Amino acid sequence: MAEATQLKPLGPVHTDVRHVQTALDDLWDQALIETRAFTGNVIALTTSRHLKRVQDALAGLEGRYAGRQILGVMDGNDLVGVQVSLVPQKGLYVERVILNANPEQLHGAILPLMRPATINHVWWAADDAPGGQLLRELTDIADQVIVDSLSLDVPPSVHYALADLGWSRSAGWREAFAQIFDSPDATLQLPSLRTLRVTHAGENDLAARLFAGWIAHILGWNDLSTVQFTSGDCARENGDLCSVELSGQGQDGKGVRFSLETEGKEMCRVRAEFAGMGRQTEVVIPRMSLSVGLERVMSHPERAPVFEAAWRLAKDSLDRQEQQ
Repeated sequence: MAEATQLKPLGPVHTDVRHVQTALDDLWDQALIETRAFTGNVIALTTSRHLKRVQDALAGLEGRYAGRQILGVMDGNDLVGVQVSLVPQKGLYVERVILNANPEQLHGAILPLMRPATINHVWWAADDAPGGQLLRELTDIADQVIVDSLSLDVPPSVHYALADLGWSRSAGWREAFAQIFDSPDATLQLPSLRTLRVTHAGENDLAARLFAGWIAHILGWNDLSTVQFTSGDCARENGDLCSVELSGQGQDGKGVRFSLETEGKEMCRVRAEFAGMGRQTEVVIPRMSLSVGLERVMSHPERAPVFEAAWRLAKDSLDRQEQQ
């Protein structure tokens, strides 16, 4: 990584695994940059179907998070070659290495390309569950694993910080919902809350389940049996939340309800109804792009017990659903 005087991509240059460093050194010479400060490695494992999406997401990062990007495209039949480039990112050049091979071939090709003595981010950016030894080997040396942890059944570990993009996506919702209970009279209603309804955009309910796990952990629920998940139609990306409603019955016998509901792309209406009174406010919950989500989890690695508790409750709810 080094300052780029001109934001002009250099490459791609086609080479092989053994000559990656030589090809990169030639590109650095073309950039007329002698001093390089190497930060970390981000290893993204994906398929050709998602390659452009992954490249676009990585392009939005700052070079200070990872000076070398290694993209393993796992649906290749043979290791036909390697592409290396210098990619400008917010005034800095980062090294990008793209390998097209099958997982078994990538297994031996990626490790020699990683910069030593730096932070390693491993991102499983594919739909299918990992097979073979590739992901297992990389998690052994990873400082952080970025993965759709519920669908791929990758649990938190003491060996690495687990980052779930669904959890990151719901960060604004968690913050906004917590603010509802900043007032003492609202906090007093927490023991009365018994049911939760979460509506999400599209069919992907994983972020919704992690959000519900967070609520359940805070309220001391043992499981998500009183949570209803509904697919809705709102101006949000697939998997993002559309609305949240937490309800119950107060000691006075009257209904208690707290809710957040999207109105447009980023505005949300906040409603609180309890003890015969009602409050309404508005709050902005920005939509989180994949690039922003990546930047957030890489800059704030998760080792939080709250996330792990939410993950266990969400995973348990998926297991129960499969058994029904």
